[in-house]
Amino acid sequence: MHKRFAPCLLALATLGIAASLQAATEPVPLRWNADRLGNHRYTVQVEQPAAAVRVIVPWRRRDAHPEQVAVIVLGPDGQVVDNVARVHIDQAAGELVFEAKQAGIYAVYYQPYLSSGHANYPTVTYAPPHDSADAAWLQASGAGDPARRAKLPQARVLGYQAVDDFDAYTDMERTATPQELDHVLAAHPAAAWLLFPETREHPVRMFDRIPERWAQRGAGGTLSEHALRGEYLSFQVGAWAARAAIRHVQISFGDLHGPGGKVIGAAALTCFNLGGIDYAGQPFTTQLDIAQGRVQPLWMGLDIPADTTPGVYRGSVTVSADGIAAQQVPLAITVDSGEAVAHGDDDPFKLTRLRWLNSTLAQNNELVKPFTAVTVHGTRLGILGRDITLAGNGLPAQIDSHFNERMTGWADTPLPLLAAPMQLLVQDASGSHALAAATPPTIDVDGPAKVHWRSSGSAGPLQATVAASLEADGTLSYAIALTASQPVSLSDIRLEIPLHNEAAPYELGLGRTGERAPADFSWRWNVQNNQDGAWIGAVNGGLEFHLRDEHYRRPLNTNFYHDQPLRMPSSWDNGGNGGVQLQREGARYLVKAFSGPRHMDAGQTLHYDLVMRVTPFKTIHPAEHFAERYYHAYADLDMIKAQGANVVNIHHATPINPWINYPFLQADRMRAYVGAAHQRGMAVKIYDTIRELSDRAPELPMLESLGQEIISPGKGGGFSWLQEHLDGNYIAAWHVPENRDAAVIDAGQSRWHNYYIEGLDWLARNIGIDGLYLDDVAYDRITMQRVRKVLQAHRPHPLIDLHSANQYNPRDGYINSALLYMELFPYIDRLWFGEEFDYQHTSPAYWLTELSGIPYGLMGEMLQDGGNPWRGMLFGMTNRLPWTGGDPRELWKLWDSFGIEQADMIGWWVHDTPVKTDRDDVLATSYVRHGKTMIALASWAPATVRVKLQIDWRALGIAPRTATLVAPAVAGFQPAAQFKPDDAIAVEPGKGWLLILQ
Repeated sequence: MHKRFAPCLLALATLGIAASLQAATEPVPLRWNADRLGNHRYTVQVEQPAAAVRVIVPWRRRDAHPEQVAVIVLGPDGQVVDNVARVHIDQAAGELVFEAKQAGIYAVYYQPYLSSGHANYPTVTYAPPHDSADAAWLQASGAGDPARRAKLPQARVLGYQAVDDFDAYTDMERTATPQELDHVLAAHPAAAWLLFPETREHPVRMFDRIPERWAQRGAGGTLSEHALRGEYLSFQVGAWAARAAIRHVQISFGDLHGPGGKVIGAAALTCFNLGGIDYAGQPFTTQLDIAQGRVQPLWMGLDIPADTTPGVYRGSVTVSADGIAAQQVPLAITVDSGEAVAHGDDDPFKLTRLRWLNSTLAQNNELVKPFTAVTVHGTRLGILGRDITLAGNGLPAQIDSHFNERMTGWADTPLPLLAAPMQLLVQDASGSHALAAATPPTIDVDGPAKVHWRSSGSAGPLQATVAASLEADGTLSYAIALTASQPVSLSDIRLEIPLHNEAAPYELGLGRTGERAPADFSWRWNVQNNQDGAWIGAVNGGLEFHLRDEHYRRPLNTNFYHDQPLRMPSSWDNGGNGGVQLQREGARYLVKAFSGPRHMDAGQTLHYDLVMRVTPFKTIHPAEHFAERYYHAYADLDMIKAQGANVVNIHHATPINPWINYPFLQADRMRAYVGAAHQRGMAVKIYDTIRELSDRAPELPMLESLGQEIISPGKGGGFSWLQEHLDGNYIAAWHVPENRDAAVIDAGQSRWHNYYIEGLDWLARNIGIDGLYLDDVAYDRITMQRVRKVLQAHRPHPLIDLHSANQYNPRDGYINSALLYMELFPYIDRLWFGEEFDYQHTSPAYWLTELSGIPYGLMGEMLQDGGNPWRGMLFGMTNRLPWTGGDPRELWKLWDSFGIEQADMIGWWVHDTPVKTDRDDVLATSYVRHGKTMIALASWAPATVRVKLQIDWRALGIAPRTATLVAPAVAGFQPAAQFKPDDAIAVEPGKGWLLILQ
């Protein structure tokens, strides 16, 4: 395996003083408190005690203003030397004079910092210079007099050290001095830019200056590298815009010619910085410009065929730009006789995985379970449990749901969602004009999981084109373009969705938490809020919608929404004139998305894009849900199994998955743990999302070279490693102080998604993971589909659970977690919602729509303060081991003794549920088996109340005369009790019972 460069040892060896340092008295501990002294130091040898000694530290710093940062000197006794004079500080070197009361090795710490704030989101500031020197000593030392200073004893520089190898500055971070830069430029007096070929082992880390390594070597030269047959070889050409700004960098490749006339064709080469394949599988190109003075690494890849004849292959890369003569960079690639395993991907440090950035793995229109192929019967489209009938204009005329209220199967008669066809209306002085197509839409099949159609027509004075698609999960996507052929003034362009009342009892979104749908409600666009749509529906049928335009880009979520907020759609928003009106009108519930008055110029086109999803996405499977019991922590497997759990979630910051969203660096340990779990009949899932990325990822320097494509731009800051090794244009994310792991925020849509999919495939094949634990993911449905396909290809029953903290707050843009992630729900198995959710003061409607997942085809668990176990049982929800605030083990025991996995779950929301109560604020869910039923009661009443059960004995198959009603003792939940079926049962506020009726 490639070993990371260790500057500490190399610096000592280069200076030829490693032996003397080893023989010398230990100055201070080899490891030190970085939070006090910083991560970097030079050690210097003082031969004799002296009132003042002089030293010039050749630190070659990359921080822009070293003169603004303190220097701390520690003596051989480990104590701070107060009498220190900073004679001259710049990036190249620091000249110091300090008091040396004893001989020995002194340490000069030159980037001390102060850390404050939340440990996981630290604020690190670098200590400013502090004059601690005594005035009398300063005068006597002669530090301010060049002549006297030159006569002072000289401390001998021993070498550079870092707090650990990972924090150490690499040779690509030691800056060239001004004199060295002048020398390089003098060698190329007419060049606007200079090129420096560089191997993958030395990734470019600085983008505003060149390293000492390049200055000493000089510009130009041949890129020489070794690789195996079948390996993917990554390398760089560093471009320094030394004298002018460079526009439109271009790359071309030639064939590589080897022994015996063998050729590796130019098509095997690529440059990642100039484009590739995006996360949606579409090719793209990037115009690359380089500002004057900046360094741009051009990362390239060579896909060496496995049958390549060993030997040296020579060719060239041609680099050019607008108005600048092309330059050739010679390549000399020695292909060794060995053959790479999996292109070399098993060793992340080789950077062979860069090819994953352009992967199209699982980018297709194939099905995943449980979805069925889209059927087409004229204009009626069928998907799992739902039908969509298109009107002549291509919009839905009707949507039918075949799901039953239990969400476990199909209803005898479908639930129609629409009271009338949807309409797009253009209103001008002459009235309202509905979108009308010139010809009916023709439906084309893209694959079993997708169909699409197009139509064209008009809406009053505007010409219209409609491009739409339906996918097997229930997603309807519309791109509607309206074009004015002549100048026109309009009073409104709006979409009307008339829902049946029965299909619109609940609503969430548009600035409202999940609740009964309001009778009359208005909403307006606001960039401070991550809101562009809503879900409205019943348990067994509903519609999610989002209003967008052609410039939509997924916002950042959680703590970072305001760093990249929602782009206001110019069509729907219309400068603040647009909004949504919800209104119950007799037998229908009307959704009216309006954009208000506007003027359109001749030829102007507006894009009224629309994304809808028909819910539920799939049936729920209570038996599987109750059988899969989660332990959410890394621990001994036998202990976990003894607790009653059989699914283990491995978070990051654990021994086998230490680095956030980069689960590849402890592969052997992870593989052993997963294998041991499988031997015990247990499943293991790992935390891995791409919302943020660990600084430990070997690819990080290369990702930085892509500008803002993958790493979200921001103000920098955060943990010291980020500030010391990145270029500053990033958003600091999660930090784990225990193992000094720091992350940056990734863009919501980028080629890193392609890498992620390939990485999951690698993990499934090589480690055997059983699924994923997702914690507030940043990617969209396209990537989620691919995730499911990859895992399903390798595991018979992959498991994916999604956790979210409550994002309905100003920091996160008042977005409902359920609505934010609803597009992912078809491809996951359960929810864990989550921190900051209120389980005590929210309604049953809130529980149903925001927490349970049931209206969408999911079940879930509770988190914050243990949730409310009595209310949770109405929805099949418990806590998760070993999190504090709730312990599900006693409930699990009751489940097993009752046989809940063999029961039919009939929720309180089902109109003909066999057990009800005589109060609206005390609800009952039944778990029905042959001859016995477990009844979950939970109260929302403000005080203790007495309720009677209303039992459909025939539906339960139980004779009332011989029936018993028993509350088994469940520690922490309820005492043992016995009732008669017609007793009035006392229920405390916020609590309930689990009763066995048989």
